Amino acid sequence: MPLPRTPPEAGAAARTPRLSIGLPVYNGERYLPEALGGLLGQSFTDFELVVSDNGSTDATEAICRGFAERDPRVRYVRQPRNIGLAGNHNAVFALSRGELFKWAADDDVYDPDLLARCVAALDATPGAVLAHCYTAVLDEDTGVTTPLTYPLASAAPRPADRLHSLLWDSGGDDDYGVIRSSVLRRVRPYDSFYNADRTLVAELALHGPFVQVPEWLYVRREHAARSSRGRRDIRAWCASYDERRADRLRHPVVRLLAEYVWAYASAIHRAPLGRRDRLACYGRLGGWLVGRTVTSATRGIGNERLPDPRPAVP
Repeated sequence: MPLPRTPPEAGAAARTPRLSIGLPVYNGERYLPEALGGLLGQSFTDFELVVSDNGSTDATEAICRGFAERDPRVRYVRQPRNIGLAGNHNAVFALSRGELFKWAADDDVYDPDLLARCVAALDATPGAVLAHCYTAVLDEDTGVTTPLTYPLASAAPRPADRLHSLLWDSGGDDDYGVIRSSVLRRVRPYDSFYNADRTLVAELALHGPFVQVPEWLYVRREHAARSSRGRRDIRAWCASYDERRADRLRHPVVRLLAEYVWAYASAIHRAPLGRRDRLACYGRLGGWLVGRTVTSATRGIGNERLPDPRPAVP
């Protein structure tokens, strides 16, 4: 297990860190020690690691408390009840103190220079709101790691072009990039409607471009117990973020999809855009909506089958 390269100073937990890492977890005992070790072994050390345990029933609590005892940068919080995936993602950000923020998963693999490269990229690009690197996928069944291409135009200078790419192009793990906290506080928090993580990234992109570190420093692990596995339809996807979404009467599929579309429209309304850019974004959203409506008509409105917006292989 990797150890911190530089032992944290006494009183490190009392200082306001430059960056906060938020790690929401539920029953993550299998890969959690490796993930925590990889994060605490980063070459960039000015951070806090906020872990929110969503009522785990395995050894997650013991693992986290053990790391917190050995490293003052770790802040462990156990939720009194399971607040859902969306609620737990929002909880770690609410507890964060840094000017920069990064969500982290309990089962992924982190290169030791991931944080250093992303922070340096943001420092070198003041107008960027998020820094991210190339992603690779580790198939736990085969042991094969596959580098992914990044298809999104998230660095485009025009907000409408960034939005267009996020609407039409699949791929990207931008929600696991390093984000300016001041911008993240201005966008809609994680929600539980279909593709809510995608709309969050899109709203961030309306506030400014992303900057990419052209190195494979982040590995997304695909395995049978991963939270994204088992989401065979739209309802299962939404219920994994908030169990109340499983109620078919209160949350019909049409509502789940309508909230998804409305999230884009309201993001454009809230974003700090000039009139011309705002109208251009509404135009791109309208074109996408027409295209999606035609596609949905061929499959039937209300179909719960879930298209994969982020395939595991290129």
